[in-house]
Amino acid sequence: MESLRSADGLELVREVAERLLQELIEAEATAQIGAEWNEQTATRTGYRNGHRDKTVTTQAGDLELAIPKLRAGSFFPSLLQRRRRIDQALYAVVMEAYVHGVSTRSVDDLVKALGSDTGISKSEVSRICGDLDAFRSRPLDHTRFPYVYLDATYVKARVDHRIVSQAVLIATGVTEDGGREVLGVMVGDSETEAFWATFLRSLRDRGLSGVRLVISDSHSGLVKAIRKVMLGAAWQRCRVHFVRNVFSAIPKGAAEMVAATIRTLFAQPTAETVRTHLDTVADMLGEQFPKVREMLLGAKEDLTAFADFPHQHWKKIQSTNPLERLNREIKRRSDVVQVFPNTAAVNRLATAVLAELHDEWIAFPRRYLSTESMDSLYPDSTTLLPDTTE
Repeated sequence: MESLRSADGLELVREVAERLLQELIEAEATAQIGAEWNEQTATRTGYRNGHRDKTVTTQAGDLELAIPKLRAGSFFPSLLQRRRRIDQALYAVVMEAYVHGVSTRSVDDLVKALGSDTGISKSEVSRICGDLDAFRSRPLDHTRFPYVYLDATYVKARVDHRIVSQAVLIATGVTEDGGREVLGVMVGDSETEAFWATFLRSLRDRGLSGVRLVISDSHSGLVKAIRKVMLGAAWQRCRVHFVRNVFSAIPKGAAEMVAATIRTLFAQPTAETVRTHLDTVADMLGEQFPKVREMLLGAKEDLTAFADFPHQHWKKIQSTNPLERLNREIKRRSDVVQVFPNTAAVNRLATAVLAELHDEWIAFPRRYLSTESMDSLYPDSTTLLPDTTE
């Protein structure tokens, strides 16, 4: 109370608002969990796992709040909005300004044109960019990410006065309760084994664990990095990329027939029939296309890794298709820029796009995979431990 007595005017309003919002947030978390911190009740459905900081801008000033994290699942207070439309416009303006080297004064004019009475200060620009840095380096909250998807897309940037391609590495994951998250992004010169390994180690250092299956294409540098860093995880070769590789070994007129035949592999009911049917398809296609038979048999183990996981998950862990929307969004934004002035600009814009999509996944937590089907991945799981991390 001493701080409230010494504060005056707007500062008093800010502190009262901050304290009130924090109490409401904690009350909503308690209602969702069914218990107070360290309280044992029959209605408890989960456990807290510390807090994450969030700054909320109001007319009374910036409020520094703490959002409870859950050990399983996600929580975001209903009284806050993850990112209002004006915020999205603000982020877009600031990122575009950074990409083109626009001055803070010009950014301020643009933000006022969007309808903001106060414009934007240098400190606000720094905060927005700090949010992006924090997103890339944030600790990963969930204890297990059984499925991890990896892919890369390419954009053009100036490096040492030359226009070159830059690889944007992207990782997303499915949480132990069936939700989705953007795990990370990194920008570099190419998809070398060393660069992919650095990216994967950074994810691991931030808390990536419990990975059962990694889904990606068969880029040699990426596969070697997965084998080296993601120890204990199986690798699923993306079926879509595999079929595209097959097309390079057959006449164009045969593509539709060959693709349809290969797709029958993924419609089988059991792991055993998936693998025996692959042998059948290889022999069938091999009569006309020996190279295809060789490719199928050579990829058998990695192309059918999905079959060792719950059947309900098969369609969603056979390919990197879940990353396609992310790649398209990055491409759509980068096509406007065409050539980025430097690698840092690529990193900022890619992070802004991915952070926005990540917020969308968390704000509307429609499960990517059902909680019931995820339980079958962990048949020996024991009851979660008490709230000792708060």
